[in-house]
Amino acid sequence: MIEYVKTILQKVSFSAYLFERELKKGLKLILPSELEGFRDWCYDMFGKVHPSTLNRYFQPV
Repeated sequence: MIEYVKTILQKVSFSAYLFERELKKGLKLILPSELEGFRDWCYDMFGKVHPSTLNRYFQPV
């Protein structure tokens, strides 16, 4: 499921609104054991584009 969420986020990253909406939905699908790795991936991929959105849903790295 995590790969699906990653794919969706990559496709909607052009829009801050869509990115936040899909991140919020995606976090409900990810297992707690996958969360730290997912957070790191999000900051690596989108940390420069959507830092405020990521900081709202994760503790900053």
